[in-house]
Amino acid sequence: MDIKELKWIREPSEYKISEEKIEIITEPHTDLWQRTYYHFRNDNAPVLQWGTDEKYFSFTVKTEFFSKHRFDQCGIVMYLDSDNWLKASVEYENDTFQHLGSVVTNNGYSDWATTEIPADVKSMWYRFSRREDDYCIECSQDGVRFCQMRVCHMFCGGGSIKFGIYACSPEDSSFRAVFTELNVGECRWAEHNGQKPDDI
Repeated sequence: MDIKELKWIREPSEYKISEEKIEIITEPHTDLWQRTYYHFRNDNAPVLQWGTDEKYFSFTVKTEFFSKHRFDQCGIVMYLDSDNWLKASVEYENDTFQHLGSVVTNNGYSDWATTEIPADVKSMWYRFSRREDDYCIECSQDGVRFCQMRVCHMFCGGGSIKFGIYACSPEDSSFRAVFTELNVGECRWAEHNGQKPDDI
């Protein structure tokens, strides 16, 4: 992956980019969320992405996060525009547990699918895979065995897309997020070989 092709959406004040790793120091009151349940709209988290027309690929990255405040988070993202994006992350909750989860936002409405993990987990791998306008997000604690988090469809995700990493602190906090082992390669999300599609 060529780091020279990276583009910021909302460049943070403090960060470092090298061939080996990317570090982001989050800023307070930054987040990504649209409408659902909470009724607010937050669209100010820093996002660092590559662009592609490739219809079939997988992107993997290792994240390390030194979060200690409620809602601190970092992970992967595909940000198309403020109303259409997805993200996956570990979101700190308290000194007992965190939320490992993903958000898919289509046409201005977000969802949130989560599971609780121990608060002492400070590293997570993600794999983001594309098959045309459908997407799969997986996670791993060792970078070898990946587990599916979700499969989703993006209504605006069939053409050129942008994907990458993000980190944010929705409340009055800041932490260091580190991203390493970034790689894009052939699609690791196998073609479905079960039930045939319905005739249209």
